[in-house]
Amino acid sequence: MVSLARRPLSAAVPAGNLLGIHLFRCPDAVGIVAKLSECIASRGGNIHSVDVFVPDDKPVFYSRSEFTYNPRLWSRHELHKDFLNLSRCFNAQTSTVRVPDLDPKYNISILASKQDHCLFDLLYRWQEGRLPVHINCVISNHDRPQDNHVRRFLQRHGIPYHYLPTAPANKREKEILELIQGTDFVVLARYMQILSENLLKAYGKDIINIHHGLLPSFKGGNPSRQAFSAGVKLIGATSHFVTPELDAGPIIEQMVERVSHRDTLQSFVVKSENLEKQCLAEAIKSYCELRVLPYELRKTVVF
Repeated sequence: MVSLARRPLSAAVPAGNLLGIHLFRCPDAVGIVAKLSECIASRGGNIHSVDVFVPDDKPVFYSRSEFTYNPRLWSRHELHKDFLNLSRCFNAQTSTVRVPDLDPKYNISILASKQDHCLFDLLYRWQEGRLPVHINCVISNHDRPQDNHVRRFLQRHGIPYHYLPTAPANKREKEILELIQGTDFVVLARYMQILSENLLKAYGKDIINIHHGLLPSFKGGNPSRQAFSAGVKLIGATSHFVTPELDAGPIIEQMVERVSHRDTLQSFVVKSENLEKQCLAEAIKSYCELRVLPYELRKTVVF
C-alpha cells in the first residue's frame, strides 16, 4: 500500500506542461500502478504524486494520480482514449481524468434557506477563484429582499436567484429539478428541507450537504442554544453526500473545535458557523480535485 499525505494541488508543474489528475477504482490486481505509469510515461508525461489505497479485507484498488500533461504531445482526445483503455483493461468501476486548466469548470446549483453564512462564504470563495466551479443559480425557500447583500452579489455577477416557497404538501421539487438539470452536482448550503428519494433518483448525480455537529444530542429548534446551555466542550460540522436517509450519507469532510465556559452564546454560534463554512468549502474543493471516491455503502475514500 502506498499512502502519501494530502498536498496542495498543482505543486510545481514544469513550464510548458499542465497538471492532469486521474481518479481510479477497480478490482485489485498485479501491475496496476505499473500500467498507469507506463500509460503516462509513453506520452511524455511524468507522475507528480500517486496515492493508493487497498483495503485489508477487500480486493479493491483505489488511486489518485497527479501528472504533468503536455497537450502538444498528448491531445485531450488521446488522453481520454488512453485512460479508457486502461479502465477496460482492469474492469474499472471509476476512471476519471481531468486537466483543470483545459476542462470546463464544474457547473453547480446551490440551495439555501434563511441562513446566509454558508451560502455567502461559497459565493465569496467563488469570486476569489478559490472554488473551481461555475454557479448556475441559487435556489431558496426564503425570500430575500432585493437590497439583501446576497441578492446584490448575485445581481452583480449575473447569477439567477430563484425563490421557491415550500409547504409540507409542496416541496417545489419539480421546479427544483428543472433548475438543476445540466449541473454536475448540487450543494445544499444550509437548505432546511428534506429532498425526497424521487428527486434524488430523478437527478441522478451527487448532492453535497452540510450540517452542524451538535446532532444527534440536540435536535429540534435552536440546537446551538441547547448545546450552549448544556455546556458542551466540543462542536463540529459534517459535510456528506445526500441519500434518502436523513443526514446519513457517506461523509466527505468533518471538522471540530473546542468551546469552553468562556464562550458566550454569540461566540459559540460564530465558531459553529465558521466550522460549517470551512467544512462545506473543503468538501467541495476535495470533490472538484477528484479526491473523493465511494467506499462501501456508507463510507468514502478521500485522498
